[in-house]
This record gives sequence, structure tokens and C-alpha cells, in this order.
Amino acid sequence: MDGKIFNSEGQYVAIIIANQIYNLSGKKLYDLRGQKIYKPTGEFVGHLNSAGADKRLDKSSDRLFPKL
Repeated sequence: MDGKIFNSEGQYVAIIIANQIYNLSGKKLYDLRGQKIYKPTGEFVGHLNSAGADKRLDKSSDRLFPKL
């Protein structure tokens, strides 16, 4: 499942490549299992709202991708 992640304000904040989430610099941040976001340690940290190619975060998950 590849695609882009947008925050609740519609800003492009991350990319999904093969069920892994990377920041815009290419650093791996999280794992994605279905719509759930996990740290590499396996700790659940949030979820995505939409199921299409472009994903949108709910407002509570915006904290996972701080604004630059």
C-alpha cells in the first residue's frame, strides 16, 4: 500500500511505501498495519481516517508529524 499522508489541514506530511511510513526526508518513522500506525517497537500510536491511496490523519494523530 503506497501513498501520501496529509494532516488534518491538508498539508502533505509523509509517504507510505510498502506498509512503512517515512517523513518527507526519507527517514522511516512508523509501521502501518491496516489503518493503524505503530512505532517500530510495536507500540500503537494512532490511525488514519481514509482508505484510498492518499491518506488523511485525524486531528488527534497530527502530533505524529510535527510542522516544520
